[in-house]
Amino acid sequence: MIDLHAHVVLPEVMGRAGRYGPELLREADGTPVFRVGDYRLVGVPYEGTPFMDVGLRVEAMDAAGIEIQVLSPNPLTYFHHIEAPVAAEFCRWHNDSMAEAVARYPTRLAGFAQLPIQDPALAASELQRAVAELGLVGAYFGTDVAGGLHAPAMDELWAMATALDVPVFLHPGPHGIDGPSGNERLREWGLDLYLGFAIEETLAVSQLLFGGVLDRHPQLDCCVSHGGGATAWLMERMEIAAQTRPGIEEALRKPGAVRARLRRLWWDAHVGGEAARRFLMETMGSERLLPGTNF
Repeated sequence: MIDLHAHVVLPEVMGRAGRYGPELLREADGTPVFRVGDYRLVGVPYEGTPFMDVGLRVEAMDAAGIEIQVLSPNPLTYFHHIEAPVAAEFCRWHNDSMAEAVARYPTRLAGFAQLPIQDPALAASELQRAVAELGLVGAYFGTDVAGGLHAPAMDELWAMATALDVPVFLHPGPHGIDGPSGNERLREWGLDLYLGFAIEETLAVSQLLFGGVLDRHPQLDCCVSHGGGATAWLMERMEIAAQTRPGIEEALRKPGAVRARLRRLWWDAHVGGEAARRFLMETMGSERLLPGTNF
């Protein structure tokens, strides 16, 4: 099995975003704390675990029957909303450290690049460096791009990924870490993660589709986390919208156009259960699902 949904925390990047951290701390009673800006994740151990130790990770992969993992950035430290130069410097540190980490186990690990997408030109340049010089295998970033994933400024990044022939993996980051606080109604019961992420993923697909990204960049390889949120359930409604709503490009109004474009995307198979996975396979095609564990 090749696992494409496997987050990592790199010890070398601690403190590389200046006042935003990230930083590993301990409470007085020893409880671990992960600080990112004003946000504090309490009680999740990173140090001495497969999250941070690639040797322990490979041992855990062996136990789980995972042959290869493509390691990805931690969504808590995307830093998509801080000052672009600070984010760009952090991404360089991150990608250099990622390349060093996966080089320790070159037959078992590969790595995705983190990008400063608040400045798409900088992001495109860093992706080129990460792939051509560091050997990373693609880009991994969030869905909350200023202006949307379909913004004209993003075309430079989509074009770079296509030119390099590397995939882009879209995975939301939690709201309120270094950017907007998000929907207040999602703050209870963990809704911000299992429902909020699904909303973000579905919105991301809608922007790629209705915003013309998939038409302007027909060779783009893009995978969306967690099965693309609610996309599979809403595909027929998207087709109706394409036929009836104003502002839709004529190419999308043709019968089968929406479905054909969505089936060019790739879908993370980590969706929570077999029933959802079967529906995703039936709707998008089993050949378009990629294995992921959310390791």
